[in-house]
Amino acid sequence: MPTDTTKKHTQRTEPGWSLDRRDPQVINSWMPIWEWLYNHYFQVQTSGWNHVPTDKILIVGSHNGGLAAPDMFMMMYDWFRRFGAQRPVYGLMHSAIWKAFPSPAEMMAKTGAIMAHPKMAIAALHSGASVVVYPGGAQDVFRPHRLRDKIYFAGRKAFIKLALREGVPIVPMISYGAHDTLFVIDDYYNIVKQLHEWGMPWLFGIDPEIFPIYLGLPWGLAIGPLPNIPLPVPIHTRVCPPIVFERYGRQAACDHDYVDECYELVRSQMQQELDALARVAKTRIHCPFGN
Repeated sequence: MPTDTTKKHTQRTEPGWSLDRRDPQVINSWMPIWEWLYNHYFQVQTSGWNHVPTDKILIVGSHNGGLAAPDMFMMMYDWFRRFGAQRPVYGLMHSAIWKAFPSPAEMMAKTGAIMAHPKMAIAALHSGASVVVYPGGAQDVFRPHRLRDKIYFAGRKAFIKLALREGVPIVPMISYGAHDTLFVIDDYYNIVKQLHEWGMPWLFGIDPEIFPIYLGLPWGLAIGPLPNIPLPVPIHTRVCPPIVFERYGRQAACDHDYVDECYELVRSQMQQELDALARVAKTRIHCPFGN
C-alpha cells in the first residue's frame, strides 16, 4: 500500500514529481519498436536476468552512448518482456532533461521516468516498485571513449545511502558496446565553465555539467551535449548478482566510512563484471562463428 511519503510526493503537478504518469499501455505500445532495435539494430546479447529477485530492488547501472543511451532502453525492453509492464519500475532522470527537453521527458515519464531526487526514489520504493539509477549521470553517459571500459559514478554516493536507508539490495546492470554508438573525444566543461564565469550565458539557462565534443549521427562533429542517433553497434548487457550489505538502516546510511566502503564494493564488483563482459564481447567480435 502507498505510504504517506508516497502520497505526498506523487500529488505534485510539476513534471517528474509524480508516480502517476507511468502508463503500461504506453509501454506496451513501444515494445514492437524496442524489439526491432533489440534484435536487428543493436543485436543485443544479454545474460543474468535470473539474478533479479521478486521483491523491489535498487538497480544500479553505468550507461553509455550520449543522450540516446541505447543500452538503457534495451535493458528497459528486457525488463518489460520478462516481467511485463505491470511490474512497476521507475527510472531516475536528471533534472536538466526535464527542463531542456520537456516533451520527450513527458513521454519518458509514461514509461516510468521520475525526477532524480531522493524523495522521489523513496516514494517509488515505498509504493512497492523497483528503482533504476545511473549514479554517474551526464559525466558517465558522455565519458570520453578512452574510458569506455570503466565504471564511472563521478564519486556520487547518494544511491548507497538510499539502499542502506530503505533496506533494499542493489542489483547492478552493466553493458558493453553502447559507448561505440558515438565517439566522445573529450569533455571540455571546465573551459566552457570559465567562459560562463566571464559572462557567457548557459544555453536554455541550464548548467549542462558536461560539455563533450563527439563524432556521431546526425551532426558528424557535435559540440556540447546534443541529442544523437546511435550507430548500429552490437550491445552486450548483463544483470549481476544482487549485492547485500551487512548493515542497513538510517544509522548505517549516516556512517560516512561505511557508505564509502559500500560504494567501493559496488564499484569494484561492477568493474570486475564489466571487465569479464568486455572479454566475452570482444571474443565474439573476433570469432563471430565460434570455434
